[in-house]
Amino acid sequence: MFRKKPNIKALSPLRSSDRRKIAEQIIASFGIELHPGDENDVVFTEGIHDGHAKAPTSLGALRNSLVPENSLSARFTTTTGPDLTQVSGTVYVGAHPGEEQRVLWFKFEDRLIPTVYTLWKHPGIVPLLHTSDSVLQKLKGGADLMTPGLSRGPPFPSSATKGSIVAVASLERPSVPEVVGVCEIDVASLQKVQGAKGHAVRGQHWSGDELWAWNQGGKPGDKIPDAVEGWDVGCSTATQDNQVKDLTIRELSEDGEEGGVSLSQTSEDNTIGKGHNSFVEGEEAAPLEEAELKGKEFSTKEIDDMFWNAFLFGLYQQRINYKQDPHHGLDFPLNQSSIISNLVLPFLPITDSHQTNPLTIKKTSWKNVKKFIKAFDKAQILKSKERDGGECVVLDVDFEDPAITNFVPYKLPKKENASAESSGPSRSNLTASNTSSKDDTIGQKLSLISLYRPKDSVYPIFEASSSSVKSLYLPAELRSVVTSYIKSESLISDDDKHFIQINPIIANAIFDGRSAVDKEALAQGRCRREALFERVQEKCSPFWAILRNDETREAVKAQAGTAPKVQITIETRSGNKTATKVAGFEVFHVRSQPLAEELQKTCASSTSVNQQAGSSPKNPVMEIMIQGPQKDAVLKALEKRGVRRTWVEVRDKTKGKKK
Repeated sequence: MFRKKPNIKALSPLRSSDRRKIAEQIIASFGIELHPGDENDVVFTEGIHDGHAKAPTSLGALRNSLVPENSLSARFTTTTGPDLTQVSGTVYVGAHPGEEQRVLWFKFEDRLIPTVYTLWKHPGIVPLLHTSDSVLQKLKGGADLMTPGLSRGPPFPSSATKGSIVAVASLERPSVPEVVGVCEIDVASLQKVQGAKGHAVRGQHWSGDELWAWNQGGKPGDKIPDAVEGWDVGCSTATQDNQVKDLTIRELSEDGEEGGVSLSQTSEDNTIGKGHNSFVEGEEAAPLEEAELKGKEFSTKEIDDMFWNAFLFGLYQQRINYKQDPHHGLDFPLNQSSIISNLVLPFLPITDSHQTNPLTIKKTSWKNVKKFIKAFDKAQILKSKERDGGECVVLDVDFEDPAITNFVPYKLPKKENASAESSGPSRSNLTASNTSSKDDTIGQKLSLISLYRPKDSVYPIFEASSSSVKSLYLPAELRSVVTSYIKSESLISDDDKHFIQINPIIANAIFDGRSAVDKEALAQGRCRREALFERVQEKCSPFWAILRNDETREAVKAQAGTAPKVQITIETRSGNKTATKVAGFEVFHVRSQPLAEELQKTCASSTSVNQQAGSSPKNPVMEIMIQGPQKDAVLKALEKRGVRRTWVEVRDKTKGKKK
């Protein structure tokens, strides 16, 4: 997840109460308990912690060890997965005595996950798995640990169940966790690993990634220790020796696709018929091709043929899926990235997304997408044009060209083929791995809160009521501060409690005398209490925060300014075609790919997901485009994800007015 540098917002100190709550949450989540009858001793719950680490001698010491004093927190965003899905979470930074400040924990998908720095200080708080050193190096490059890659078992730690957080160490340094991940299967119940299929552990963080290297002073990550006392690393040598044979490694591809690492006994396990996560323990993956492409070195001519045929296949499939549409479901002009991601890559003759590493456009004789498109233009299969900046776009395709009409389809991976037939290549960046994934944002509960920080002009009111001028206040809390000030200064009018007397502080801070209302209030020497509340709020700087599910206000960093809205834009494209664009949904924890997939099915229309023009590459804002006027479908899909109608702004450019 942190192979690329995350965007970490400004750090803020954790309050003592928040630090205690986080520490207690960690103690509960990882099964750290007190001895019955002795609250001064702390032990690890049996089964969860297979090590024999010495715990701190008191509950307070344990809290300080897990979340040190003066710890800081900050929100972070990064990208993960083959489609570079943007995700966010919280990092917790702290320093143990005599050590550098490091990220000790990070919160992702409502789970607190320890970094390797925490595991080196707290042996045994998670189950420890093992693999060979060569495999571990691939895991530290972003690959997943395959089931045959597990060593020193069975038996495996009893708490290494599906969904549990685990650590992975090498056989060379068996007591030093170097990878932190989540079990994809129930590792504890495995009876054997030889010949087993599927992913065992999905890596989240490792020594050497950007989270490990983070430091406010820019100092490099800490050296990996040679050994960590406290981890239980005993196992039979025979078990290890029998498991480190015939390495077959599926690496992380250049463009960010997730890979896996496998230890297998026969070459039959390396055939093309095994897709990413398309098999689980005890199941065999049906082969989809006779040829064994994996591990083969392709010539430039062979790679050229693969890309050429893949593009023809994509156009052929589009022609079949959208027979009635004169443009066969394509929205011209087509840019280079959409052509490659939607009409070429899904139709390459391979069965595993991790095997696409050698099959990149750079390996062809064309070297880049522009020359690749020009070759089809020269063959009169399509018409292209260069735009300002050198990008080549496709203006039209001759779907009646014999190369397309007479194209003979070949077998594709089962998952990707099903996806291609159901939605067509114009599904725009929706990969097979995302098509079947569950969208956990459906049914989420969101709360949008408005907060206010006092400006200099109203400092005297807050200071007089002993309230902090640096804190953020809800509207009700602002009212409470003002009410407290009114009572302390005895400003309530004798003849009408709805009015308050204007003293010099209020006169200087609130009523500047520029408007007629101010002049009238100053002349009368009093104003309505509600008017004072409103004026104080106007004199404060606005902030906003979005709370998801059970998140507390303290756990989310408030953002300055007014709360953003999801933007739905309906506009006319390419003459008389109408399209609907959706952007700005990321702040509401809505992910682009699952939303685009649902809209594609609901609207029975092609969708595309692209970075919004003008957004920062480091923190991109994604934009979904759906063919046709689909405002109601978009609003319904957003409501399912907790986004209220009042948080959405609709612009209908086809009518020239804002709704």
